[in-house]
Amino acid sequence: MERPGIIVAKTDHQRLLTMANGLIERKPELAEELIGELERANVVEDVAVPPGTVQMGSALEYRTDDGTARQVTLVYPADADIAAGRISILTPVGTALLGMSVGATIDFTANDGRRHLLTISSVTPHAVAADEDRRDYAS
Repeated sequence: MERPGIIVAKTDHQRLLTMANGLIERKPELAEELIGELERANVVEDVAVPPGTVQMGSALEYRTDDGTARQVTLVYPADADIAAGRISILTPVGTALLGMSVGATIDFTANDGRRHLLTISSVTPHAVAADEDRRDYAS
């Protein structure tokens, strides 16, 4: 399956690239997957991110190929809590979600090695949550 185009805000792109580069020695698989997504992203100014595009701190709903719907928020690793629906960018599904738009479908390989398809149903930006995440990772 061809990967859909993705859009990533400049601030998120810079912070995620720094984080991924810091992981190359310790967790090369995670770092390489995230760097790959960041390299193919269309990077835009933060204020130019189109509505309905998944960014750090976005709340969203997606459907998997088996019809299951999940509501999650895409977060930095320190804020992840699977029980609360806060998905880390460093998980396979988190990396797959970054930059996706409503209606787009992408395939990804889960931690168990199985391939899945997911389709974005809705996206709600959470500027406050994203700003809090950014403060946590500011240099």
